[in-house]
Amino acid sequence: MTVQIAPSILAADFARLADEAAAVADVADWLHVDVMDGHFVPNLTLGLPVVEALLKHAGLPLDCHLMSEDPDRWAPGYAEAGARNVTIHVEAAGAPVKTVLPKLRRARALIDGRGTAIWLQVDGGVSEETIGRCAEAGADVFVAGSAVYQADDPAAAVQSLRALAEHASAGGQA
Repeated sequence: MTVQIAPSILAADFARLADEAAAVADVADWLHVDVMDGHFVPNLTLGLPVVEALLKHAGLPLDCHLMSEDPDRWAPGYAEAGARNVTIHVEAAGAPVKTVLPKLRRARALIDGRGTAIWLQVDGGVSEETIGRCAEAGADVFVAGSAVYQADDPAAAVQSLRALAEHASAGGQA
């Protein structure tokens, strides 16, 4: 599968979400939206009304990551509103830094062994320093917030991340 880059608007300026989405619209594949409810995770971000408004102005498909309690209750609304992807949490790792790459390799092996076309996404800590290792381990969708929206040129940051991931997934050095 081809590399997919999804800038996370969690790192964007919330007062300028439409502009921030437009800044990467020509180079990114998806726009990642972290929805945090203040219960499942301690932070509170945006919810369905903001996603519905963003859908009217974003030129990219939305990838909504629900970090909320009771996803069975909330996920359908995001799908019905028009989100391309809706991700929920099944489990939380106690030491995610130690296990992200082994989990990716195992998941990619399971996916490839079944001959199915499934995207394997990495969300959290994706940067120019980490994206190559994640791609080499089998990921093909990368959510990058700070690496994109804290860069001087968000579009150039997306292009750089894509090039690094494509190089690594093609067998190049990470």
